[in-house]
Amino acid sequence: MNLEDHLGDIIRKGRAAAKVSAEAAAGAAGLTATELAALEESGNVAKKPNFAALGGLIGLNPGKLEGIANGWLPSEKNLSAWLELRMIATTNHGMTVNCYLVWDEVSREAALFDTGWNAEPILALIAENQLQLKHIFLTHTHEDHIAALGAIREKFPKVRLHSGSKNAPPEQRLRGNDFIHLGSLRITNRDTPGHAEEGVTYVVGNWPEDAPHVAIVGDAIFAGSIGTGNQSWDLAKQKIREQIFSLPADTLLCPGHGPLTTVAEEKAHNPFF
Repeated sequence: MNLEDHLGDIIRKGRAAAKVSAEAAAGAAGLTATELAALEESGNVAKKPNFAALGGLIGLNPGKLEGIANGWLPSEKNLSAWLELRMIATTNHGMTVNCYLVWDEVSREAALFDTGWNAEPILALIAENQLQLKHIFLTHTHEDHIAALGAIREKFPKVRLHSGSKNAPPEQRLRGNDFIHLGSLRITNRDTPGHAEEGVTYVVGNWPEDAPHVAIVGDAIFAGSIGTGNQSWDLAKQKIREQIFSLPADTLLCPGHGPLTTVAEEKAHNPFF
């Protein structure tokens, strides 16, 4: 799986976060405005930019930025340590989004994190594994993450919905000290706004065989990038540092788009940090 954001996307987001014009960024990079525009559009490097000057201007780590240019990807993840975890990718209008299904091996109680575009693969997994869907956790309420919510709730009308949205009914609203047991698994939540005001990261722990924690991060962070700072770029980065990078290094990060990664890999390779 390719990164959600190519080199040009990352540079464009860095410029937006730093409020730097294309002309100024092109000058620092040693590119013409046309060359920078082509790079931001395609992600392809026809002429190597001056990563040190460009990164310094737009707040991106130059070495990590060059690593992305050289094809860095997170390691391919072997999910055998988390036998009761599935990533489900659905696509609509050219946009692919990930959602995640987690369950307890003994009780067969399951939780769904976001819904993606299409309920069918989720319902098929639930039926195939003879699961009882007890909870739906929303990382945020952008359309691509909740499009199948109605269809799933119609199939499971008693499922309990959890959201960080202030507009959600009181019984659905999360609190920072909430924890929910799913059989032996333990689910907690961390506030990660910035991309979306209601952004939440969910941490699943107590896996069998002491497997590392799993964090479902929505669009807060991607492998090698971060979500657009619709609410606030600074807040988005602050919350990633405080709420995601404070997790153990081997924590598996499950983003809303792109490949799986880890806290350690993002600390080492994400140009925004």
